[in-house]
Amino acid sequence: MITVTQRETEGPKIHPKKAMLWFSIVSMNMIFAGLTSAMFVSKSDNWFSFDLPYTLWISSAVILVSSITMQQALHAAKNGAFSKVRTMMMATLVLGLTFTALQFVSWVILVQHNVFFVGNDTSASFLYVITAAHLAHLLFGLVALVVSWTKSLKNKYTPGQTVGLELTAIFWHFLDGLWIYLFLFLLYIR
Repeated sequence: MITVTQRETEGPKIHPKKAMLWFSIVSMNMIFAGLTSAMFVSKSDNWFSFDLPYTLWISSAVILVSSITMQQALHAAKNGAFSKVRTMMMATLVLGLTFTALQFVSWVILVQHNVFFVGNDTSASFLYVITAAHLAHLLFGLVALVVSWTKSLKNKYTPGQTVGLELTAIFWHFLDGLWIYLFLFLLYIR
């Protein structure tokens, strides 16, 4: 008689949804690495130089604070403080919307200073493409925030079941970190 034994794998298991999210994050990093690399190699001696709007500084601070509120929401969920989860999720959502509004204001300021998407130089075009690409990804983050916040209102999270909120937090922190990288890159390259 042959017996079959199941071999246990050692080490922590990662939730399949988390693994897929991390795979997506790596892919998104490649997109932005390609965009910033293309901007870097396109820089020439007659590069159109312009100052970044002050609103990009403000939006950078806003998105950093949103990362803190998102982490507080996750921490509160793991500790069963669900009213704090809802409050911190709403704060993160408001900060995310503020960041979005500041991006649009930044584009308006650029246009007021004759920095257009087309017509100046590739440097201006790259700025618009990079910030718009980040904003497109941020919109997905805002949708994830709304979904997670709605689930928190319906008491879908428990201290032992926070995977959806964890996924939202991971993606949100990625977007925050990505923005800081892009902002520092734009400061350097201008």
